[in-house]
Amino acid sequence: MIGSTHKRALKALGTALRTLTIIPCGRSGEDDFGSSLMWFPFVGTVLGLILYAIGWMWMRLPFPPWPALAALLMMGAEIWLTRGLHLDGLADWADSIGGGGERLRRLAIMKDTSVGAFGILALILVLLGKWIAFERLLCSGTVIWVVPVFCLSRAVMAVLLMALPYARAEGGMGKPFVTTVAPIRRTPVYGVTLAVCLLFGPLGVSLGIAGYLQAALFKTRMKHVFGGITGDLLGTANEMVELTFLVLLAVPGKGLLVYTGWNWLFTC
Repeated sequence: MIGSTHKRALKALGTALRTLTIIPCGRSGEDDFGSSLMWFPFVGTVLGLILYAIGWMWMRLPFPPWPALAALLMMGAEIWLTRGLHLDGLADWADSIGGGGERLRRLAIMKDTSVGAFGILALILVLLGKWIAFERLLCSGTVIWVVPVFCLSRAVMAVLLMALPYARAEGGMGKPFVTTVAPIRRTPVYGVTLAVCLLFGPLGVSLGIAGYLQAALFKTRMKHVFGGITGDLLGTANEMVELTFLVLLAVPGKGLLVYTGWNWLFTC
């Protein structure tokens, strides 16, 4: 029984890694979509740690610091590790909002593989915003905060998949997750996210609460405008959570570490 549970957990982790990253893990024919949702915050935490390591190491190379380039490397690493999947969803969502019309028209626009002006503008704004936020976090020595942000952004996706029906009758990339999810998967999603946020003190916990409030807002809007969730809308939620929190955390500069007590370890 224990061996079977262990194998299923590893199978679900492999599905989460293959879905959210380019990290090879097992065979794609062995997917466990519903159970994989409990691993989403964990995968986000791993991605955050990778980006933190890139920025931290680059800033300690034996030449004058160049935080703008380090921020660009972090952003490029995120795009590469995630295949740009969430950015693609963001662009499709922006085109659907810009195109207007009723629900079915918006869904049809999102399914179109071409990218319009609204999608391009959304990509420019989000990428520019991330680059500026990463640079500010690097300069202030607070880049460790990318870890809870990336954990939260993936947790929000899991919460939305568990809370909303799939918007398209014909199916899509996100439908297997929606149709196979079990309510019990909420517990590990909340548990992992809370554990990561607790490591960052009161502000980390506040960040977690804000993340779930943002998820509730996305849930309401997506159900009203689109009738449910799609893969593109999940990518949009991920990018919006990341950008919002990265920018907010960048504002206090070095003062941010005071709220964790970790300034002795992470200050550049």
